Amino acid sequence: MRYIYGPVPSRRLGRSLGVSPIPRKTCSYSCIYCQLGPTTRLTVERESFFPKEEIYAEIASTLPEAEADYVTFCGDGEPTLCKDLGWLIRRCKAEFGTPVAVITNGSLLHLPEVREELSEADLVMPSLDAGSADVFRQINRPHRSLDFDKVVDGLVAFRSEYRGPIWLEVMLVADMNDSVESLRELKRVLDRVKPDQVHLNVPIRPPAEQSVHVPPPESIRAARDILGRTHEITGYEVGSFGTVPGSRPEQTILETCQRHPLREEQADEIARALGVPGAVESLVKAGTLRRVPYSGKHYLIPSAPSGTAGHNLPNKEEST
Repeated sequence: MRYIYGPVPSRRLGRSLGVSPIPRKTCSYSCIYCQLGPTTRLTVERESFFPKEEIYAEIASTLPEAEADYVTFCGDGEPTLCKDLGWLIRRCKAEFGTPVAVITNGSLLHLPEVREELSEADLVMPSLDAGSADVFRQINRPHRSLDFDKVVDGLVAFRSEYRGPIWLEVMLVADMNDSVESLRELKRVLDRVKPDQVHLNVPIRPPAEQSVHVPPPESIRAARDILGRTHEITGYEVGSFGTVPGSRPEQTILETCQRHPLREEQADEIARALGVPGAVESLVKAGTLRRVPYSGKHYLIPSAPSGTAGHNLPNKEEST
């Protein structure tokens, strides 16, 4: 089991060494725009999914050679579902000089223990895509125990307690949350949360639902005008991908695509850097990866495991 991937070139974090402390597609949301496909385990129950010592050991063995700007806990779903997240953050902070970031959907910040664990991080990047309960349910498809006010109250509480920077991410989806009314509702909520930065994103990678599209330029301009000072994260990331020492080229490409779907030219670049220029085509021919066209680009997505069909699947929700 590999818990880390990259470093990957991030549009906000430079070279980011990704850490996934949760099983694939275990999340409290099933966002329609998710680049990893629909959630297969929809839950709000926090668990120790994997031995924390194993996760830390992988970080410790890779980070010295990774030349990473951040150690980033993000995962294949929602990282705050990992009960060991606070321990992992503290160990990384105690042992390494590399800053620690957490990318989270923010849904569990209503829990005091989650807020306390994230308080150790150097940077927290929660998301908020809606200013109303209706849009929240339409875009994020949350676990039934999560209501919009609970999520917002958690973000507000975290802002009052956390002394580090909060960069809040907004994913703009055409005809979902890009109307003037939706943006004004979102602005009212952002004024309560008071993040240090607001990052406007658009779905540049193949989304979970085919109905998801990039908003037109006029909608992005309206969002910038209504929401105020924002950072537009609407272009493709650039830069080289790192590789885990000793890993096979096919393994490196597959594990990266599982957490960070690659444009085909990016995967080819990794393969060439590892001295196996034909690795991508071999993975496609073997059925391990599949090409998915989106917005004029071809992306590489891991083929669905037995019994599933990849993107556009219904969710399996746990009872709580």
